[in-house]
Amino acid sequence: MIARIWHGKTAASQLEAYSELLHRLAVPDYQKTEGFRGLTFLRRVEGDEAHFNLITYWESLEVIRNFAGFDLEKAKYYPEDKDFLLEFEEKVTHYEVFASV
Repeated sequence: MIARIWHGKTAASQLEAYSELLHRLAVPDYQKTEGFRGLTFLRRVEGDEAHFNLITYWESLEVIRNFAGFDLEKAKYYPEDKDFLLEFEEKVTHYEVFASV
């Protein structure tokens, strides 16, 4: 199994609104992709900023291509993200999951 990790940042005042957007847009998008195995959304406020980490779990790197396209390392964004995100990180990271309890 492969974990794909993305980080995003909004204004702290946008925490709830962006969380709702992620539930409404991102979660169904992941769920409809064959080979998707689950996700964990993490969020925290640090001063004036809210940080979001998204960990998605996939059968393999090949099935991630069905979601992300040919460049697996490239972050995927939705048009609505421009209304919330303070920056657009270009890359995500992938890890092989070797243990999960």
